[in-house]
Amino acid sequence: MSTGDKAADGASQSGPSFPSYRTVDLLIIGGGIMGLWAALFARRAGLGVHLADAGPVGGGASGGLLGALMPHMPDRWSDKKQLQFDALVSLEAEIARLEAETGLSAGYRRTGRLIPLGKPHLRTIALGHEADALAHWRKDGRPFYWHVRDQGFAGDLLAPEAIASGWVHDTLAARVSPRRLTAVLRAVLEADRGVSISQQTGVARLDGAVGRAVLSDGSELAFHHAVIAAGAGSAPLLAALSGPFAKPVLVPVKGQAALLGAGLDPDMPVIYRDGLYVVPHENGEVAIGSTSENRFAEPFSTDSALDDLVAAAVALMPGLAGADVIERWAGLRPKAIGRDPMVGPLPGHARLSVLTGGFKVSFGVAHLLSAALVSVIAGAREETGLPASFDPSAHLDLAGGRPA
Repeated sequence: MSTGDKAADGASQSGPSFPSYRTVDLLIIGGGIMGLWAALFARRAGLGVHLADAGPVGGGASGGLLGALMPHMPDRWSDKKQLQFDALVSLEAEIARLEAETGLSAGYRRTGRLIPLGKPHLRTIALGHEADALAHWRKDGRPFYWHVRDQGFAGDLLAPEAIASGWVHDTLAARVSPRRLTAVLRAVLEADRGVSISQQTGVARLDGAVGRAVLSDGSELAFHHAVIAAGAGSAPLLAALSGPFAKPVLVPVKGQAALLGAGLDPDMPVIYRDGLYVVPHENGEVAIGSTSENRFAEPFSTDSALDDLVAAAVALMPGLAGADVIERWAGLRPKAIGRDPMVGPLPGHARLSVLTGGFKVSFGVAHLLSAALVSVIAGAREETGLPASFDPSAHLDLAGGRPA
């Protein structure tokens, strides 16, 4: 495949005439965490890449504050839970490699997680999970644990009523700085002559039959393959290509978070309770989040819902009282129908694939999903090997869409 600039062979033989335009092996639409990892693995596979983002690279949902990398519960083990476990373990080495290449920090630490147990029945359930983790949370001889405790440091951090029946300390969870990780990925790509990046440039029209994209600035690009990885912004493209849908195949969900200057130890575990996250970061900062709002009038403005979230965090962890609010953030996260990520070739479009919809789990699994998809695009294998529910065809079936 060619990675240089050239006229696309035969691209203007039918319809209106177009000027010559660049041809790339892989066009990636969207420069969030999914698109950035896909570009990296495409370059490792020797493909030339153009990455186009309608906004800034690393913006959107990937420009948030939290960065909690939390596993699913270790009970009722499944192929999806195994995939997430493998991803959370392997991410550590992937980030270390990127940090070594760039000299930059992604703000990654395997801090573990605390889950308060406020009622006796929660402790009973947690004790069952402790045995489940012993059975399933092991990789290459390295074990990770789900400890149920009622003595130790959590008693100095959390409100007594929140831990009336103890707490869980899992050693698998980690955290990363979303903005630092996307910056590290971007630095690697910008240093690579086989990658070109356009920001503030969406895709106005996508033709998978001939492999041609018209960008929002009027320029054109020919491609051998394209990946739709634009998060919530993928929905209009999918609707144009594979709709109409009886139900939306992908919807935006508003999330709000805050960053506080709390002076916390950056090695402190992530704290999670009933959708509330308290995530320590470097320099004593701590991220509080996040809301999941299906209805909203102002997608990028914070409001009283975030105030309530911060108040809940202070009630859970009194040491946060009086901490300065450094930043308030709101953005839209993509949620695919059925909640599973949407990864794989787009039915009816031989040159198009989808990589989006990893609601709440994208930062932990994006590298593994991207590597699986790129291996198919590059011809290394015929199928992604991912769970069947991740395949775009499964999502289109749930949405009642029609093949193009």
